Amino acid sequence: MKKITLILFLCSLMQTAVAQTSPVKKAQGSFDKAQEYLKSNDFEQAATLLQEALKADPSFQFAFIQLADLSRRLKRYEEAKASYTSAIRLGGNPDPRLYYGFAEVGINTGDYASASKNIAYFIQNYKGTDPDFLNRAKKYQKDCEFAIEAIKKPVNYDPVNMGPEINSAYRDYFPSVTADGTQLIFSRNIDGNEDFFISRMKEKNWTVPVPLSEKINTTKYNEGAQSLSPDGMYLFFTGCNRPDGLGRCDIYVSHKEGKDWGEPFNLGAPINTIYWESQPAISPDGSTLYFVSNRPGGLGGYDIWKSSLKADGYWSQPENLGPEINTPYDEHTPFLHPDGKTLYFSSDGWPGMGNKDIFLSRVNEQGKWTIPENLGYPINTFNEETGLIVTPDGNNALFSSNLKGGLGDMDIYQFKMPDAKKPRPITYVKGIVTDKESKAFLEAHVQVVNLKTRKTVYQDYTSAATGEFLAVMPLGGNYAFNVTADGYLFYSENYQLDSAYISKPFLVTVGLEKLVNGKNMVLKNIFFNTNEYQLLPASVTELTTLAELLTNNATLHIEIQGHTDNVGNNLQNEKLSLQRAKSVYDYLIANKIAPERLTFKGYGESKPVVSNDTEAGKKQNRRTSFVVTKI
Repeated sequence: MKKITLILFLCSLMQTAVAQTSPVKKAQGSFDKAQEYLKSNDFEQAATLLQEALKADPSFQFAFIQLADLSRRLKRYEEAKASYTSAIRLGGNPDPRLYYGFAEVGINTGDYASASKNIAYFIQNYKGTDPDFLNRAKKYQKDCEFAIEAIKKPVNYDPVNMGPEINSAYRDYFPSVTADGTQLIFSRNIDGNEDFFISRMKEKNWTVPVPLSEKINTTKYNEGAQSLSPDGMYLFFTGCNRPDGLGRCDIYVSHKEGKDWGEPFNLGAPINTIYWESQPAISPDGSTLYFVSNRPGGLGGYDIWKSSLKADGYWSQPENLGPEINTPYDEHTPFLHPDGKTLYFSSDGWPGMGNKDIFLSRVNEQGKWTIPENLGYPINTFNEETGLIVTPDGNNALFSSNLKGGLGDMDIYQFKMPDAKKPRPITYVKGIVTDKESKAFLEAHVQVVNLKTRKTVYQDYTSAATGEFLAVMPLGGNYAFNVTADGYLFYSENYQLDSAYISKPFLVTVGLEKLVNGKNMVLKNIFFNTNEYQLLPASVTELTTLAELLTNNATLHIEIQGHTDNVGNNLQNEKLSLQRAKSVYDYLIANKIAPERLTFKGYGESKPVVSNDTEAGKKQNRRTSFVVTKI
């Protein structure tokens, strides 16, 4: 939209300027030649001729106006400012659109006070009917108001170059970091070819970046604008002008297979179209893909869209994020933090410092995006700010820029995030899955479920080559963690990340036990109210996993066991434990598990696993478990 406005504005002033003649023959001759170059879009030559005209006739007002607009078109804002100033000083009653251009130059140089006066003059005096001029003028007015106040209340901002460990003499940009902060993937442009590079954190230092993978990087095409899943297992990226592309730029994905990456593939329709799709951002649970497109149906030129992964493995028809995020102008570079609730993106539509600024929006309790917040000055300036990500711990932001003193054309920088702009705190569970006896890595299904919302926040299969997994868990939730593999008992854990929890990751080695007679397993996500035996809704996740184990192993028989601590009467404890075991038994029967494969028994306080001398010990002894009786 901005480019169209500039061209229309230039043509309008050119037509007006043609009506103005200079009494100086040399000036008029240079001016007329400039018009021919304007018609052929040779702006550089046109600017040179206009300068010659003004040298011959310093009172040639319309040559000043035209040179000012050309300089603005070429982003030579200081030169444009000087020409606009000279044109106004010559007096008369110039077209109000002159003040529109002058205001735009003021915004792009940070001269907000002058820009505010000029845009107000334009709005008051413009008699035309072009809605784009008026709407953008009103937007500029809001930008000036915002910027003037933002400068009065600067946020802490001290960008630090990530140094030669990451940056090079080339163009380094678009950083992505895994949730554990151990891998950094970014784009590097070497002689016009964009490839991905990776650096790993070792002993608190980044290693020398190396090309990511020959299966992803190519010499013929460019790879960039990527999104790395928090566990580092999926890389979504943009590929342009490829033989398998549906449009000019499409979104691709590669899955890590063992220690290398798999062949990337085009996500296809309905995500990719004949239009421009780029800048993917994957949600931490892998179920939602955000991206930028100029497809029909949006609110502006480029909007942020989202698509959800359906149960059949296909992506849903993309939805526009709507006016809560998108504007009639452009939105770019979405980044969804691993908290799954905080979206950072760039926009030139929301009130800001004038060009593209970085904003954030959060998902509220109703599942709606809040009104975007500008990250403030001087994080945002009259320059274009875009492509920001925030580290998993929320403390630092990473972005790319060509700030003074850099190592190359563009470097990756980081700065401390202001507290008010930080995402929600998270932690993660990271580990490997092995056969408990042989220690061999296993291909296992790992699932993490928020027990309050019943939503799966992570599920994927580990690689048989590494057994690795990493699952993000935002603080404030209660999570069920289950690991399953064919021929094995599943593994169960519970993570209560309430307000008293001190943020630190869970590092585990999950050793799965084979299904053999006599094996006992504690069900850590079966819940009852105190002194009651009705199953609480949060128990469904674990009960479903147990039912699936029995369904997938048709000869498996188990005894369901209830246990209590030593508080209260022995007989009452035994009765309560029996009732609780029967509740699990009844659930399984209701879910089509044959009764002859199940028994249940209450052991009361007779089989403690630890001492009852502490509250923590009592909590461990209050449990539901099962033992394999036949396989």
